[in-house]
Amino acid sequence: MELRHLRFFVAVAEEGSLTMAAEKRLRTAQPSLSRQMRDLEFEVGAQLMIRGAKGIALTAAGRAFLDHVRLALAQVEAAGTAARRAAQPAKASFSLGFLTGQEMDWLPEAVRLLRDDLPNIDVTVSSHYSPDLADGLLRGKLDLAFMRREENMPDLEYRLVVREPIMVVMPSDHPLAGQKAVTIKQIANEPFINMSNTAPVFRKVIADYFRQAGLEMKGDQKIDNLGMAMSLVASTRALTLLPAYAKNFLTWSVTSRPIEGGGPTIDLVIGYNKASRSSVLKQFLSKVDELIARVAHNQDV
Repeated sequence: MELRHLRFFVAVAEEGSLTMAAEKRLRTAQPSLSRQMRDLEFEVGAQLMIRGAKGIALTAAGRAFLDHVRLALAQVEAAGTAARRAAQPAKASFSLGFLTGQEMDWLPEAVRLLRDDLPNIDVTVSSHYSPDLADGLLRGKLDLAFMRREENMPDLEYRLVVREPIMVVMPSDHPLAGQKAVTIKQIANEPFINMSNTAPVFRKVIADYFRQAGLEMKGDQKIDNLGMAMSLVASTRALTLLPAYAKNFLTWSVTSRPIEGGGPTIDLVIGYNKASRSSVLKQFLSKVDELIARVAHNQDV
C-alpha cells in the first residue's frame, strides 16, 4: 500500500466519482485510477466502494477506512513539516521598542542597520510609553528600546542617543507665536499643561526647570500623549513644553518656539537588559554610533 493510493482514495471519496477525481484532482486517466482503487481494495481485504452509474458510494468498510486514511495523511504531513524545521533552525528574533513618536526618526535607520541580517532574523516593532518599555526590557519582551533614562532600574543599561531640546508649544495665533523664542517667565505667566505620570522622567525635567527658575506652573490639566497635547493646546489656548521630536506631529492649529537661552534638554537613550545574551543586540550596539550619525544627517538635510 502506497501513499499515493491513500491520497487517490480520499480524492475519489470526496468527489464521489472516479471520473471527476481523475480529471479535477489527480490529473490522471480514469481507467488507471479504477485499477489502483481495485489494487487498494485487494490490499485492504475489503470492498471500499460501490461503483454505479451515478458515481461511487463508500461501503461501511470504506467509511471507516476513510477516517483512518485522513489521519494517516495528516500525520505524514506533520512529519514532513517537523523534518523541515529540524533541518532549518528557527530564526533568531529581535524585538525593538520605541517611545511613541520616536519611531518616525529612528525606525528606518534601525532597520537599515539590521538590513544585512534581516533574512536570518525576525524583527518586531512596538511603541509605548517609556515606563512600559522599561518593563518590557525587564521581562524579556523587548531586546532594545529607544526610551528615557528611567530611574531605579539597576538591571537596565543605557546608552545616550541624543539630548533633545525642549520647546514651547502654543496655539498658532497666540501672541507669543510672534517671537523667535520664549522666556521661562513668559511660560510661567500663561496657563500651562503639564505632562502626566505616563512620562515621569520628562515630568521631572520640567518640574526641576521651573523650580530652579523660582517659578510655579499654572494649571492642573495634564497630557498623556502627543495627540492629546495638540488638542488641548489648540482648544484651551494654554502652553506646554515638549521634546523637539514633537515637531513631527504639529498640526496647523499649533506651533512651537525654542526657549530663550537654550532651555532644558532631555536624553533619548537606547535601553537594554544587562543580562541579555542576544548576539543581534551585541551587533546592533556595535553600530549605534553609525545609527546616530545617519539620523543626525537626515535631520540636517
